Parts: sequence; C-alpha cells; structure tokens
Amino acid sequence: MNAPDPLVDRFGRVHNNLRISVTDRCNIRCVYCMPEVVQFLPRQDLLNFEEITRFARVAVTLGIDKIRLTGGEPLVRRDLPALVEQIAAVPGIKDIGLTTNGILLAPMAIALWDAGLRRINVSLDTMDPAKFEILTRRTGFAQVIEGILAAKTAGFDPVKVNAVAIKGMTEDDVVPLGQFARKHGLELRFIEYMPLDAGDRWERDKVLYAEEILDLLTRGLGPLAPAPDQDPRAPAVDFDYVDGHGRVGLIASVSRPFCMSCNRVRLTAEGKLRNCLFALDETDIRALLRGGASDEAIALALRESVAGKWEGHQINTARFIKPERLMHSIGG
Repeated sequence: MNAPDPLVDRFGRVHNNLRISVTDRCNIRCVYCMPEVVQFLPRQDLLNFEEITRFARVAVTLGIDKIRLTGGEPLVRRDLPALVEQIAAVPGIKDIGLTTNGILLAPMAIALWDAGLRRINVSLDTMDPAKFEILTRRTGFAQVIEGILAAKTAGFDPVKVNAVAIKGMTEDDVVPLGQFARKHGLELRFIEYMPLDAGDRWERDKVLYAEEILDLLTRGLGPLAPAPDQDPRAPAVDFDYVDGHGRVGLIASVSRPFCMSCNRVRLTAEGKLRNCLFALDETDIRALLRGGASDEAIALALRESVAGKWEGHQINTARFIKPERLMHSIGG
C-alpha cells in the first residue's frame, strides 16, 4: 500500500508535528500568557479523549508522527494519562511529548511515563520564589522544582525547562537557571518574549534577545558552542557547554523567525485547527467530529488547512496582526 502524500504547504514545508491543547484552563496566571481574570470554555465544548484520539489517528494517515499535548495547563485535565495511553496506541505515532508548568507533575510523572509519554517540557522562568509569584501571580515554585526532579526520577531524559526571556524582568534569572539545569542534567531552553500576551503589554524593547541570553550564559557559566546534532526543523538552536556539562536551546521567535522550517499544526482545546501559532483563521474540526463527518472529510480539512498556510507570522514587519486568541487558549 502506497503512503499518502505528505502534508505540504505551498512553500514546500512538510508537516509531521501536531500540537494538541487539551484544556484552556490553568492553575497559574503568567503575565505573558493570560489575564488575571479569565472566562474559560464550558467543559462540554472541549474535545473528549475519543475525539482527540480519532483526530490523531486521521492525522497519522497524512504523515503526522509527533504529538505534543499542551494547554492551558494539560495536567489539570482529569485522567490525562488515559489520553496519553490512547494516543500511544495509535500505529504510526513515534513520539508523544507534554508541555506543563510542573505544579501538578510530581504525583503524575510515573503514571505519564507508564502511559507512554516520553518527552516533557516544564515551564520555569526564574529560580527566585518571590519573582515566580510576580510572573505567575500564584504560588507553586517548590512544586515546580519537585515536579522537574520527579520527572527525572521517572525516566524522562532529557527533561527540558522552558524559560520565557523578558528584558527588564528576567535577565538576572538566566545564569541561576543555567546553574540549576547543569546541576540536575536538564536541557534549558530560553524563549524570546512573543506578542501573545494579555493586556497588549508586549513591546519589542521588552524582548531579551537570544544573542543577549547567550552572552549572559557565556560570561556567567562558560563558553558554549553550536551543538553538532542540530535538528533543522526544531524551533530551538542548540548550544553545548564546551566543558561538556549541559545543553541550552534558544528559541528566537522574534529576532530569528524559523517560519520557513516550520513543521507544526495546532488543535485547540475546543477543536479549532490552526496552521500557525499566530494564525488569523481556523478550521472547525469539532464540528466535523460531532457532525458525523467521515475520516476522509477530516483528513481533507487538515490537508486544506496546511495547504493554505502563510509564509510566516511577520512579527518584524508593519503587516503583523496580533491574533485575538491569547497563548493559553491556543496551546504552546
């Protein structure tokens, strides 16, 4: 049996990576992600596990082989390991990952591993508990650290730590985060502050650029060199410490957009398909799933969404238009 044509857009980019948001709910309120007060979706509007798994099964027939579960905070979704197990059972899935804020991770790490999860990213922007509360508008720093270490114990390797870099706020956190990652064998990734924040507070002057982060790490912890095994389609550019103790990834979404190597599509918690993080248009997959559509019709909707993908998000041009959705309702 011949393999189906891959998911290719008009610029020749092949898509094999699907990010699925399982909820728009979150147990913290990061200033760059969501407002302090937010109206969450009614639970009946969220895709159920069977609907998510069906879409994943259809997507695999078109070449999707990597899936990442996101939120909101995915671990607030009840019985999440059961969903991981369902997706892991789909033939053709090579890799299942999860992005979490880590607060609920410690008691769930082993169950997630046993269900088939193999990659995990934990968001942590500071090693200062007081600043953690400022950034997240909640407590929970100790639980995040506990969750990271529990993930290591459960078998996840590497455990990646994602840190959003904001000028005037997190420069002093770069080196302490690097020290923590080196001590515990974690892979640290810094993400340039993107215009998907609540309250339209984003300004270009607030972006702590990748080159500045690299300079802070080099001066504070030692020289870094480009990693020899770079994945050309990954969002991060990786660097290894010359002394052999650790790796750092830099996701330069603003200063060095990687749109032309993008291989990702996103499904929101209520079943809207987005072909770009900054997309202005969506395809209603939930309506197809709940309206009796065939797998072929769902596959066609996915193929048409990818085919219509734009060249890039245009953050660095006057043509950039911020999407109405905030990060927590898109999925990271």
